[in-house]
Amino acid sequence: MFHQTLANLVLAIHALFIAFAVLGGLLVLRWSWARWLHLPCMAWGATVVAMGWTCPLTPLENSLRQAGGAAGYTGGFIEHYLLAVIYPDGLTREIQVLLAVALVVLNALVYAAVWRSRPSRGAKNGQ
Repeated sequence: MFHQTLANLVLAIHALFIAFAVLGGLLVLRWSWARWLHLPCMAWGATVVAMGWTCPLTPLENSLRQAGGAAGYTGGFIEHYLLAVIYPDGLTREIQVLLAVALVVLNALVYAAVWRSRPSRGAKNGQ
């Protein structure tokens, strides 16, 4: 039971990480300091997807499930849990690269909005 609980915790952290990588730029609109957390997460997420790598959390979750007596799964987290939800049938490397680019572009647009909404240095100094 302990290993299954840890596996579920890793699963929840993995899902939150993905959500933060995709949507974390929106938090930067409210809290500018969040960019220091979001930018590396977004870069890692885009790199993992674009390169077709397996996130280290996936084998960790599988190991914990197997240690708890359950079967692990093949493929990555996204393929196992989210493929049917967010990816179309016939997923190709080209589509993965496109999704990685979309992740970066979406967040670049958010960061551009953050940048534009910042007061200019002259306005800060009363000039």
